Amino acid sequence: MTDKRYAVIGCGAVGGFYGAKLSKAGLEVHYLLRSDYEWVKTHGLKVLSPQGDFSLPQVSAYQSSKAMPLCDVVIVSLKTTQNHLLPQLLKPILKPDSTIVVLQNGLGNEAAIANSLATVMDVSQLTIIGGLCFLCSNKLGPGVIKHLDYGAIKMGLHCADDEFEKTPRQFNEIVHDFREASIQVEQYSNLPLERWKKLLWNIPFNGLSVVLDAKTNELMASPATLALVKDLMAEVIATAAATGCHIDPDFSAHLLELTQKMFPYHTSMKLDADAGREMEVEAMVGNPVRVAQKHQLNCPQMEMLYHQLQFLNDRIQKGYAT
Repeated sequence: MTDKRYAVIGCGAVGGFYGAKLSKAGLEVHYLLRSDYEWVKTHGLKVLSPQGDFSLPQVSAYQSSKAMPLCDVVIVSLKTTQNHLLPQLLKPILKPDSTIVVLQNGLGNEAAIANSLATVMDVSQLTIIGGLCFLCSNKLGPGVIKHLDYGAIKMGLHCADDEFEKTPRQFNEIVHDFREASIQVEQYSNLPLERWKKLLWNIPFNGLSVVLDAKTNELMASPATLALVKDLMAEVIATAAATGCHIDPDFSAHLLELTQKMFPYHTSMKLDADAGREMEVEAMVGNPVRVAQKHQLNCPQMEMLYHQLQFLNDRIQKGYAT
């Protein structure tokens, strides 16, 4: 393991799981929490997993990033709906040469975070890594994460050169730490392509799970909804191609095969909707729709899904149930 000091900003089903794995492996990890702070400060973190349950009775928990130490690596796993808070949250804990690992769904997050941070600090020496999490996990209660399936992360550098030999040393060291913590990591030189490939699943399954009130297995079982999924996937592939990111059409079939085998699952967007939390509509669906519009592509299914989710998000923000 390296001697890097880690921070986790957003200790939910994603950040809580990966942060706990890093802590269990012996790395120094500091956690920023809000509603769970008192519980986690007293009781620690617990992970329930088919890979083996474990508990961390004591963790370094904070209510404010101003109280946290400077960190070498900051894992951002907040929902994208909270990204406007990141400049004030990150500035107190970033060194000039720190690395930010963005574990979020959606498109364009790394650039948006870099641009917002540039308004409050010098970002010229920061390294930003995008991480795509292939993880089925839920938060059962304060400090308790239920890991259901998978767990791998695909990592790539924001604005990276295509050649791995030019990868900053920090990137390789972070990958090493994650792997030592029994987290499967794959390195990719084309982060935008990998984001589009993740959206190929996220747009249909997150979006339809909300508007149709369905789990992943229900969406797969119905010929009607499976047809919708395939139509949305085709539109995502066409939009990605317009940006220069070419996805093999056979990859859609691969994702559907994986989903068929997946534990029946409520997506992250569905869980947010059911809990009355604002959904990640803009990062996950709105940004791809705007890319399609910029390239004058006809994507009727994706646009309809986006407008439906906007309507439901508006209801949530006004305090109505979905």
